[in-house]
Amino acid sequence: MTIKLLSVASEIYPLIKTGGLADVAGALPGALAGQGVSTRTLVPGYPAVLARIGKAKVVRRYDALFGAPATLLAASVHGLDLLVLDAPAFFTREGGPYGDDGGNDWGDNWRRFAALSRVGADIAADGVKGWRPDIVHVHDWQAAMTAAYMRFGPAHAVPRVVTIHNLAFQGRYDAAIFDALGLPPEAWGVDGVEYYGGTGYLKAGLVSADAITTVSPTYAEEIRSPVHGMGLDGLINGRVDRLHGILNGVDTAIWNPADDALIAKGYNARTLSRRAANRRALEKQFGLDADDAPLFVIVSRLTWQKGMDLMTGAIDHLVGLGGKLAVLGSGDHPLEGAFLGAAERHRGRIGVRIGYDEPLSHLMQAGGDAILIPSRFEPCGLTQLYGLRYGCLPVVARVGGLADTVIDANAAAMSAGVATGILHAPSDPLALHGAIAHAVHLHRNKPIWQGMQRAAMRADVSWENSAARYAALYRSLLAGAA
Repeated sequence: MTIKLLSVASEIYPLIKTGGLADVAGALPGALAGQGVSTRTLVPGYPAVLARIGKAKVVRRYDALFGAPATLLAASVHGLDLLVLDAPAFFTREGGPYGDDGGNDWGDNWRRFAALSRVGADIAADGVKGWRPDIVHVHDWQAAMTAAYMRFGPAHAVPRVVTIHNLAFQGRYDAAIFDALGLPPEAWGVDGVEYYGGTGYLKAGLVSADAITTVSPTYAEEIRSPVHGMGLDGLINGRVDRLHGILNGVDTAIWNPADDALIAKGYNARTLSRRAANRRALEKQFGLDADDAPLFVIVSRLTWQKGMDLMTGAIDHLVGLGGKLAVLGSGDHPLEGAFLGAAERHRGRIGVRIGYDEPLSHLMQAGGDAILIPSRFEPCGLTQLYGLRYGCLPVVARVGGLADTVIDANAAAMSAGVATGILHAPSDPLALHGAIAHAVHLHRNKPIWQGMQRAAMRADVSWENSAARYAALYRSLLAGAA
């Protein structure tokens, strides 16, 4: 029997993306289809989303959804079956999905994503045009309140899964908003939406979930500790029997170096020499010297979590070892400035592009020798999976999903021919300097480096195994609810 799944997410690739959540929301439905799961995804009607879906069918109307008119639209685009919440008062505005162009969060985010969640619960209860989900799967704090609305409403019997993509982002608001959420009085409390005297969206989802998943097994263990639990470790330990760590995958049709139209020349593990064309194109894009020095890349949010302050402190070390670096990303303004300053200081050796550029990120994976990811914590990470796929060897901190997906180039792994990258611990300057030096040393031996590249490109980074685990989880929840 086919399982009908409602997925609720605040972004979805290729319609709207700020990070890995969008990639997961966009790729998982296709992978689940092969496991007998049919997915419809509820997303906000941002201008970029409405522009891509064109004319769509109206399946529900709201005269006053949190005080504003809204329409629920059904559309299919890029192989995705979508339900789009067209609520102009909440989603039609200049800027990003969560904040303005200056990086400031929208002051009404609590209302915007409560509206999204309220509609998710309504669909779970009543369905749309003859379709009603068997199970609901929501992602991160922006959609987590769906589980709370279901638990305290007519859809309480429908199983609900909450996935934590990053526990650092929790959707915490003042207690005063509770009265406007439309939840019954009993929803306020330690076992409901109350969180340290305020309102907690992710917390409300976690206490209301039938199953909690994280995006890697190691991260599932890490968030049980005070260091990584971000104040929720007690709750998570109390529900550990419902906790599952399931690795993310990547869309191997989109991320395929053999036929990627976004890179200069296609290649595979048997034709690594063709990567040289991508290297030269990348050097040209970033104004880097055209030589054979080890070329490191960074594709990341430029934030403390991602270890980018450690990275700015390691740039002179990297250049001193003979390396080059191309950086693509945006984030904290001081870190952006530090990278730009390094590019001025090391012309031809450091190149920086501030912003988000999906096509350029493909070329960086295809042309770079190694991708640097010195994160202090990393729930899963996708850029290291892209790096494995493209033979751009990950140099990563031994945390979260990075530890689960990269095999360190230690003596045993090198001897067995299975090393796929370099791991360092802890996430500090000394360890990062050592990892960079190790990469430069290995890069000098072309047969060894190419052997690691081939091992990396053989790694299974697809969604197949993880989709099977999700499907099994759904079936177990449905069996328990029967």
